[in-house]
Amino acid sequence: MSDLGANLRAAREAAGVSLSAMAARTHYSKPLLGLLETGKRAIKPEHVTAYARALNVSLDTLYGPPDDPLRIAHEWLGADTPAEVHSAAGRRVGATLAAKLEDRVIELRHLDDVIGGRDLFPLVRNELTSAQNVLSEASYTERTGRRLLTVLGELAQLAGWVASDAGHYTEAQRVYLSGVSAARDAGDPALAGQLLSSLSYQIANVGDPADAALLARSAVKGTEGRTTPVVRALLLERVAWASARARDRDGTQRALDAVDDSYEQRSAGVEEPEWVYWLDRKEIDVMAGRCLIELGDPLTAEPLLSGAIAAYTPEHAREVALYQTWLAESYARAGVFDAARTTIDRARKAARGVNSTRLDLRIGAVENLLLA
Repeated sequence: MSDLGANLRAAREAAGVSLSAMAARTHYSKPLLGLLETGKRAIKPEHVTAYARALNVSLDTLYGPPDDPLRIAHEWLGADTPAEVHSAAGRRVGATLAAKLEDRVIELRHLDDVIGGRDLFPLVRNELTSAQNVLSEASYTERTGRRLLTVLGELAQLAGWVASDAGHYTEAQRVYLSGVSAARDAGDPALAGQLLSSLSYQIANVGDPADAALLARSAVKGTEGRTTPVVRALLLERVAWASARARDRDGTQRALDAVDDSYEQRSAGVEEPEWVYWLDRKEIDVMAGRCLIELGDPLTAEPLLSGAIAAYTPEHAREVALYQTWLAESYARAGVFDAARTTIDRARKAARGVNSTRLDLRIGAVENLLLA
């Protein structure tokens, strides 16, 4: 989210204030301010407020358009959550709060499309804590309770995902597992499977891929006959990735074939949970390409990745940059080093201001590969 940093810099320069003078006015160091303005350090709400006061400008001037995702996230950080508002009004909660929380988790999930984990995690964690407090302290009907438990499970999955994106792996695992309990209590096996397979994805990336593959297969097995086609395709994708990381070629190919079969079974008459809205053909191609690279077939991976990347819009900066790192790796492993360097440069540019540890590590890994 480099636009906000650019806005801070533009406002400072328009006021004729140097970085040194700004440091004196805000009591932040000059190097930190430079990092904020160039998008190399996460910008927090208190930083924006300090600029507004020091330059005597409105927050709207600094945040930019009212629909900017990072602005929305920062505004939410300063506002009470729906759960906090209802808790203050009384201990009995009903369908109204459940509906508001359901809408809220959808909004947060879509913010993850355009905001890096280091920016989004504090917001999702706050929302999760508020929902947990309602469940433990308020009274409600059994029906409302199931809805609240489902919301809690979905928030836990999102919190685990953004925590992992921010590099908080232990916290992510803890939250994922707490969400499994909530999903089971809500009677939602598909959501429980999503949480376990999300954890398997993290383990495949930063732990033992064999353990990840076992966990991913367990998530599929435990939801047999109780998932929709797209949900099953998602769970199978996690099996494919963990298998590829474990260098299980046959297991990977079986899982990728099953993903295709399951995805083709989707239909307008089958209602899918909202949390699989993002899984489409290009995402499936990206995962197949990544698996092929892991298994030593970069030439076959390249067209899958290139086609998917071309279909993304610029606001999906993290995904574009992440997938460009895989494309760069496919070129590097195929010995096409000029294309690899050009592509990783594009990834680095797309990643500016996107506060994602996962993305930073991927760029670093490919750059190291090119130096080897």
